[in-house]
Amino acid sequence: MQNPIVVIPTYNEIENIEDIIRKVFSLPTEFDLLVIDDGSPDGTADMVKKLQAEYPDRLFIQERKGKLGLGTAYIHGFKWALARNYEYICEMDADFSHNPKDLIHLYKACSEEGNDLAIGSRYIQGVNVVNWPMGRVLMSYFASYYVRFITGLPIQDTTAGFKCYRRKVLQTIGLDSIRFVGYAFQIEMKFLTWKFGFKIKEVPIIFTDRTRGQSKMSSGIFKEALLGVLQMKIKSFFKSYTPS
Repeated sequence: MQNPIVVIPTYNEIENIEDIIRKVFSLPTEFDLLVIDDGSPDGTADMVKKLQAEYPDRLFIQERKGKLGLGTAYIHGFKWALARNYEYICEMDADFSHNPKDLIHLYKACSEEGNDLAIGSRYIQGVNVVNWPMGRVLMSYFASYYVRFITGLPIQDTTAGFKCYRRKVLQTIGLDSIRFVGYAFQIEMKFLTWKFGFKIKEVPIIFTDRTRGQSKMSSGIFKEALLGVLQMKIKSFFKSYTPS
């Protein structure tokens, strides 16, 4: 049976990339790993290619020219994994805000429990966030509330970026139709998964803010998410969610 694969997008993650790769490959469950690097000037891609000699046939990299956005990086990675017949495709950040050990719980939620999408949730059991200032915690928590209110999406952590998909979800929702590139991408993917009737489970995690490197959050990303949710909901009234 083929290993599940983890897709990690990177831009200037030289301080974290070697450690996160080694941590994923040290897990008792074997995962393959694909890095999507957007032309990091700090040498992130060079470090990944150096480590490929240690992890042949398990560590892969796709390099893109320029910073093209989180959503397009994941879509590139998803298409790459689908073309190589991976059944379970995970996504996570490179900065250790997502604990690699939780990959096992997400994977088992799909492979053993029969879910189609497993979400590493900060809010399914209270608020499990470490090292965030209170203002950011409140912004994130109420952003998820806003998304649920507008869309009806029955998920507590609507902006979560730590997930495991079964391949049939990514094949069904239409990756070429995804329009958002920032954190609204995470909302849109969950919304479509739900609208197509797939089985979703939130798995509790503890989210720890990065201690090395710089955050990629910006006011533009937040604005995209705020306005994009309304646009997405309105568009859904005129769309059929029957798999083709």
